Amino acid sequence: MNDPFYLEGDQRISLRSHILREVISNLLIHREFTSPFPAKFVIEKERFYSENSNKPHNLGIIDPTRFSPCPKNPAIARVFREIGRADELGSGVRKLFKYSRAFCGNDPKLVEGEVFKFMLPLIAKATEQATEQATEQTERVERILDYCETAKTTSEIMAYVGLTHREHFRADILSPLIQQRLLQLTVPDKPKSPAQRYIPITDENAK
Repeated sequence: MNDPFYLEGDQRISLRSHILREVISNLLIHREFTSPFPAKFVIEKERFYSENSNKPHNLGIIDPTRFSPCPKNPAIARVFREIGRADELGSGVRKLFKYSRAFCGNDPKLVEGEVFKFMLPLIAKATEQATEQATEQTERVERILDYCETAKTTSEIMAYVGLTHREHFRADILSPLIQQRLLQLTVPDKPKSPAQRYIPITDENAK
């Protein structure tokens, strides 16, 4: 995804670069070097994630509001501070949350264990919500078409999918299905007929 414009003080910074710096510095500063577990840092289309051997002081997901940092490799950390690649203890976690939210609108997930895990989803929450809504809509359409294999009334279809607002159902669900030629009326010449039913359009009954 694009690196959004971001001002820190009066300087424009690269959020992507700062996030990657914090993650990679963490891989080196906090690694448990006696473990043979290989350090991993992976960039995918929809997420960043890393895994690193660790000597945990706590277990589970890190909450930045209650996070209590503990030095793991003080000598290495001191070198990184002297060369300007790290700040005070615990600042990396705070910066990861700050920059990640500005970068993609999501919080990173940091999990403390024998393997320390970092994961940042890059899909914006709004996009995820839109995808979920589209999936729900597709599933509902499929349910309606299956249900209408035997012709059904408006009321029957509404009850089946758990909807009660008739005008909303007609305008937002039923009419689009008819316009897209997924459903057809059993009494096409009289749309408001009390005997009106709806069935899926197939090659056999297409009109």
